[in-house]
Amino acid sequence: MISGLIRKATLLFSLGGAAAVSAERWPSLPTYGFISGRPAQKEDVSKGDAIFVAAVNDVVIGKPLPLQIPQYALLRDKQERVILVQAEEANGIKLFGLRTLDGKEMVAKDTDVDLLGADKPRI
Repeated sequence: MISGLIRKATLLFSLGGAAAVSAERWPSLPTYGFISGRPAQKEDVSKGDAIFVAAVNDVVIGKPLPLQIPQYALLRDKQERVILVQAEEANGIKLFGLRTLDGKEMVAKDTDVDLLGADKPRI
């Protein structure tokens, strides 16, 4: 019985320790290099403030989504840690501009991303 309790306590300690370590691995959110409150333009992509421009025949059709930007997020399929730096809707599709923690940029649908908020996640 005592050994079982020790194992459970060790497991809880290990899980708690892992959460604390994971939170430390998330960087601080950026203070620049993102766009919020308006659709991205070509110049925003050139300056590194946006990942994509939602346009048809050079006419911007994207509409900003009312989300906190930047914020922490996870790609659902890989559980990869990313930062949301852009969120727009175009033709009924919600698109997110994301940066991986090593700086790679990507675009994903909202259904492929779990938003985690602006506080450093404990995962």
